[in-house]
Amino acid sequence: MDYKQIRTQIIVRVVAIVLTFMLMFSLASNNAFPLTVVLVLVLALAQVVALIKYIERIHVEIHKFFTSVQNNDFSEPDLSNVPESYQLYLKQQFSGVLNSLRKARHSREERQHYLTTIVQHVGIGLITFDNKGDIQIMNIAAKRLLKTDHTKNIEELRQISKHLVDSFYELKTGGRVLIKLETEDEIRQLSVYAIELSMSGENFKLISLQNIQSELEENEMEAWQKLVRVLTHEIMNSVTPISSLATTVEADLVTYLDCGEDVCEIRQEDLSDIHLAVQTIQRRSEGLIRFVSDFRSLTQTPEPKFQFVEVALLLEQVRLLLKHEMESNKIKFDVNVEPENLMVTMDPELIQQVLINLLKNAIQAFDEQENKNIWMYAYQDEKNNYLIAVKDNGSGIDDEAQSKIFIPFFTTKKTGSGIGLSLSRQIMRRHNGSISVKSKVGEGTEFIMRFNNL
Repeated sequence: MDYKQIRTQIIVRVVAIVLTFMLMFSLASNNAFPLTVVLVLVLALAQVVALIKYIERIHVEIHKFFTSVQNNDFSEPDLSNVPESYQLYLKQQFSGVLNSLRKARHSREERQHYLTTIVQHVGIGLITFDNKGDIQIMNIAAKRLLKTDHTKNIEELRQISKHLVDSFYELKTGGRVLIKLETEDEIRQLSVYAIELSMSGENFKLISLQNIQSELEENEMEAWQKLVRVLTHEIMNSVTPISSLATTVEADLVTYLDCGEDVCEIRQEDLSDIHLAVQTIQRRSEGLIRFVSDFRSLTQTPEPKFQFVEVALLLEQVRLLLKHEMESNKIKFDVNVEPENLMVTMDPELIQQVLINLLKNAIQAFDEQENKNIWMYAYQDEKNNYLIAVKDNGSGIDDEAQSKIFIPFFTTKKTGSGIGLSLSRQIMRRHNGSISVKSKVGEGTEFIMRFNNL
């Protein structure tokens, strides 16, 4: 029986009830025997009760069915209490719904299994836990990195590293931290990244763990190799002429010593050559000493002494220091701070050192051009970061040089040491900030110092 037949049956019952009531009213109005009227009324009421029970039994079974579905019970419902005329229809409809739900659950389980398999076999360690620290997922990679098998709560990891567990709780979405784990036979540098999630009204946190020890070792080795190449190049540039000149002077002195007399006659010209050679050796030795001194300053960046600094006053002090040099080079020098009362937490002496270095580089950036301009300005961006910039309209820096100018000992100047910008970057890193460069050949250069929410 389909729904149309059931609807027809209900309509027939309703019509029968209406006709029965009409018959009762007709008998009553025609002064029929009272017992007959009562019997017709009882018949009508019986029909109403039968219809109500008929519909109620259907509704009860529908309610039971949906309750079972809500409890994830997808078994076939018992329809013995439903009128036979309605059983086939309900069975067909319930079976259709159950089949759809079973397929949906099966599909969901397949997707969940698929995703779980991916999560378990991905190379990065993944951990999810709730506000109580209870762990929902800890994949194979995470277990290997932390050397644990059965961990149910984050607190159990404190025996591995208290700092690691504290960072799990403290990190917010997008937060990242490096954690060093040391054991008797291994050192692991873990990069820890966090994302906060919400599901069904509950808050969770997803932690990713990655061992970057090998990458750090490779980068460290590469950095040492670069440093050794630079040091070797610089030292050989100084030692080679010193050695050559020393050999020449020694040969000349040996000639005079071989004369066999206490005093040998030395020509003025030879004496001048020896003096010039000794002077050259002295200059190259002093240059080598300066190089070593610069290298030492690069490896021993002082710890910043932070204080709340009025930026306008700091820039004005720098302007006064370089005022004479700017005027003698016919450079127009403008300073601007927005807002005028801008305050930044910094070490004023170290930042002043960076600014002086940037401005001296800018002064040397001009070719023989008439219009020379340098701008130094400070402002606050939309992310509430504080920026100080030095800009010039000089000759600019080509793309290849831009990628190298922060490398120690790299310089584009004939007399430069290549230390200034490297030292400036280290100082900015000590300030939890950064320094970057934008430049176009023939248009000028801009260095930007960024202080990240100090």
